[in-house]
Amino acid sequence: MQNDTFSLRPADEFIELVKLLKITQIAQTGGHAKIIIENEEIVVNGEVELRKRKKLRVGDIVAFEGIRIEIVKE
Repeated sequence: MQNDTFSLRPADEFIELVKLLKITQIAQTGGHAKIIIENEEIVVNGEVELRKRKKLRVGDIVAFEGIRIEIVKE
């Protein structure tokens, strides 16, 4: 499994799931990100996540096809 981290900017409390998937290049576009989420392929903190705008905060862990991303603060 590939372990990565995503650092929130100091002024940010969260990032939306769909935006994280685009920024980390798991999804090629916002539409692609939505399809991945709708197909129940994204796991957040051990549970399948279906909310596209799920607010990810420090400590949350997102998993997709062998990729694990932990949200941290800059």
